[in-house]
Parts: sequence; C-alpha cells; structure tokens
Amino acid sequence: MPNSLAGAISIAIIRRLADPEAYQQGLTYYSSGRVSSLNEAAGSIQSIVKGTKDYQVTLTSDDGVLDFACDCPTGQEFLFCKHCVAVASAWLDQTKKPATKKLDKTKARQKAKKVTLADAEKFLREETDEDLVKMMMDWAKDSPELSERLILYAASRSGSATLVAETSKAFAKVVRIRGFLHRGESRAWAQRVQVAIQGYNNLLEEGHSEAVVELCASALPLLLKAAHSMDDSNGHFAELRDQLEAIHLKACFEARPDPVDLAKRLFQLELASDFDVLFGAVLKYREILGDEGLKAYRQLAEAEWAKVPVKTKRDDYWSSADHFRITKIMEALAKASGDVEELVAVKLRDLTHAYNYFLISQTYEEAEMFDKALLWAEKGLQAFPVNTDPRLLELAAELYHRNGRHEDAMQLMWAQYVARPLLDNFQKLEEHAKKAGNWEVWRKRALDELRSRMESSSHFRDDHSFLIEIFFHEGKVEEAWKEARASGCSPTLWIELAKARENEHPMESLQIYFQYGEVAADRGDYEASIELLERAAKLAQKLGKSAPFAIFLQEFRKKFKPKRNFQKMIEDNLSSLILE
Repeated sequence: MPNSLAGAISIAIIRRLADPEAYQQGLTYYSSGRVSSLNEAAGSIQSIVKGTKDYQVTLTSDDGVLDFACDCPTGQEFLFCKHCVAVASAWLDQTKKPATKKLDKTKARQKAKKVTLADAEKFLREETDEDLVKMMMDWAKDSPELSERLILYAASRSGSATLVAETSKAFAKVVRIRGFLHRGESRAWAQRVQVAIQGYNNLLEEGHSEAVVELCASALPLLLKAAHSMDDSNGHFAELRDQLEAIHLKACFEARPDPVDLAKRLFQLELASDFDVLFGAVLKYREILGDEGLKAYRQLAEAEWAKVPVKTKRDDYWSSADHFRITKIMEALAKASGDVEELVAVKLRDLTHAYNYFLISQTYEEAEMFDKALLWAEKGLQAFPVNTDPRLLELAAELYHRNGRHEDAMQLMWAQYVARPLLDNFQKLEEHAKKAGNWEVWRKRALDELRSRMESSSHFRDDHSFLIEIFFHEGKVEEAWKEARASGCSPTLWIELAKARENEHPMESLQIYFQYGEVAADRGDYEASIELLERAAKLAQKLGKSAPFAIFLQEFRKKFKPKRNFQKMIEDNLSSLILE
C-alpha cells in the first residue's frame, strides 16, 4: 500500500505530536474502552471516540507522514488531541496483538472458505427481527455512513416534507469540512457526500422534482465551499459536481421551474463560482429556459458584460482572470444563438495576445468563412510579428495553402523552424512543404541550417542530438548512427540507436547497453540500469556470449557492492538469464 500506516504511527510519533496532557488523557481514553471502532481502508483509519459527545477521528499516511483530523474543539485547531492519541494507541495495540490461536497451516488451508455477501444474507435470514434491528443499530453507532442511511430511511417513512428536510440536512452535514482535508482523507469524505447526493437522486425518482431543483441549487455552493478546504488531487470534487449538476438538470426538465427565476439562479451560480460550476449552463438548459428564460439570462449577462473593458494592449493578468467567467458566458450565449459574428464580437473584446487573433481566425475557419479567417490571421501576424503564437502561424499557413499561396505558407513555417530548429518544427515544415510539392528543397535547407547552428555553437559541436532525432523520424537509422559516431548524441538516443540496430549489429548494441547500464547505476537510476542489463543479458544469451556477460556482471556487482537494494534487484532480474 503506497500510504502504509505502519511507518507513520509509532509511540515516539504519538508522543511528539501530542502535548503531555493530551497524551496521558488519550491513553486513559483508550484503556477505558472509549474507542468504539477502528475502520481501516486504503491507508486510512476512521474511528469514533466517546467523550462529552461522540467525536470522529481520521488518521492517514501521506507519503509516510501521519495526517490527522478530529472534529473536537482541539482537533479543529489542527492539534493532535487526546482522541487522536486514543485511536493511534488502539491501532498500535491491535497491530501488535498475536493471533489467539495458532492453527496448523495445512488444516487452515483445508478449512478456510471464501465468505461472500450471499453467505451474510443467508445467516442474517436466520436472525430474529429483534436481533436484526439491534445489530443494525449497534453497527450504526460505529458507522456514520450507516447512521445517515438509517436516518434517511426513517425520514422516507415519515412523509415527503420530512424526507426532503432530512435529505438536505444530511448533505449539509457530510459536505462540511472542518479545518483542511488532506489528500488521504478526501476519499472517505467523497464517499459520504456521494451517499448524500444519491439521496437527492432517490427523491427525484420518487417524484419530488421541484424540491430537488432547490436542493441541488443550494447544494452546489456548499460543495464549492468545501473544495476550497481540501487537497483534491484525486479529483473527487469534479465527480461530485458533475453528479449534482446532472440531477439538477434532470429535475429541471421534470419540474419546469419558472424560466426567468431559473435564468437568474443559473447566471448567479455560474458567474460567482469557480471550479467550472455550471460551466456553459445556457447551452445545457436552453430547452428548459425557452425564449423567455434565454432573454432574461441574456439581459443579466449583457449588463455584466458592459463592465468589461475593450483591451488592445497587454494589461495586468488580473484583468483577464477577473473577466474569465462572464467572457465564457457570453461565448456560450453566442453559440446558443448560432451567430458567428456575435461569437467573434465577444472575442474582439480582448486582443492582447496573438492567441486571441488565432481564436477569431479559427472561429471563421470553422464556419467556412475562409476569407475572414485569413484576414484575421494576417492581422494577428501584423500585430505580433515576433514570437507569435505557433497555432496562429500554422492556421495562417493552412489558409494560404487553401488559396494556393504555398510560398507564403512556407515562409511562415520556415520562420518558425529558424526560431526553433527542433524536431517538432521540422515535422511541421515537412508537412507544409509536401503540400507545396517541394519538400526535398526545403529538407536540404533545413538540414543545412541545423548543421550550421550546431557547428557555430560550442555547446552542440559534440552533440548532434537534434539532427539524429530528425534522422530517426525519417527512419534513416544508419544515417543517425553515423552522425552519432562522428559527433555524439544524448544517452537516450544512444540507447534508442542500440535498440533499433540490435538485430543487424548486436555487438555494438551490447556495448552500448553495458556502457549506459553503468552510467544509469552511477547516477542512482537502478531501474533504468536493470532494464539495460536485462536487454544485454538476453542479447548475450542469443549470441552465445552468456559467459563473458557473467564475467562483466561479476565486475559490475563488485563496483556497486555497498548498494544492497541494487544487488537484490540484479539477483531477482538477471540471475535466470545468466548461464552458470
């Protein structure tokens, strides 16, 4: 397990994190049986500790470092409280307890059987109703998720008003984050929120569409607030947001709320929210909004849009960021109307980068308005003649080709290549030159330019990697090999050359694997070293050279004798490939 708790919890760590008073109180809590459960999954412990009330504790390992959370007042101040001490002590004690009874391994294997949910169902059916209820309630004390499910179940039997109210309360309760939620804790949180969202879906399926519209609209800001208090590296927020939005959209289709009220709610939520909440709402909801709702939505958007300045020179970054959401709203409105000129008018509000000209040109090009597309591409090139956006250059070149202006297209691609004579720009030059029908002329010019650059630079004089990458791209392996022998290249390319020439020139490839296997080991990249030595061993076996390889490996292991983990890797991966 990548986030194993074994290295993150110890007595020394507990004593270091807790102050002396909390440490002693926590031990007392544990010894007096106040830790009611230890639920461990995916590198995380969740538990309930009985104090003046029941407190929920979560312990997890983030790359070997203990993260903790408790909803008691001390825990909310990010301190390792007595409840955390109690849970950590309980977990340590549990992991150290020996098995109560040792079984003969053979007998254990014979007697053991896989237990499934079907088995559980079978035994539960044998219990009395009273015992089942008692078991369920006992389990609920130790499981917040089960407790919440049972409360919602009871609410569903108590009338629709109670069910709606309890469903709303359940979501508000589980979505709230006290303090900050670390990556290792986010999964358990997301699972609980998922259960609450399912409650909204259940309400919708039971015919409460009007209530669900309001519930989802209220839930989205709560979810957004939670997103600002967590490490969401695992992407849980986006999944939960999408589920809530899908339920809201479906509920709106069924309930058909007042279109003007819906327009106001959607606009306010989208404009005020980050994390793409209700992104592009007008496109998703336009059928529900109808003409009346779209008109109201547009009026709100245009009033906000009027505040956005026209920008033709580079402004401070905050200006672009500040107007991002209203810009996207206006673009969505234009797309909903199907009016290309309206969409272009939105993009014309900001002409501070070559990329903005590209977007305008691309909009016209996609609408097959090619003359206007070329006009705006050329305007962009005039406005940004130096270090222009490569996407603008390539689109302009495509439009030139379309008009039969192949030489103009090639001049753009050549300028891009000269600015950065690397493989990707060589490939683009090749693509456009083939359209122009004169690739060989441009290829010679490109290679001459690259050789001239390399010879005039002391840095690249002994490393012709750029040129060798081009030969590889063209499938000219032997030309690449000759260039590497004459002028050198990067270790990565030497290895690629060895792999490409292995069948025809095995001994040369073998030498490269030996050399760079040792280089990788010297820099501590043992996995790369093992991969190269494995290739060398298989190749030596194929050539009948396993004995010389074994001698080489013996000397190699002597050099890296202090590296015990590396020695183990060599033993595990190479021993079976060497003939004794």
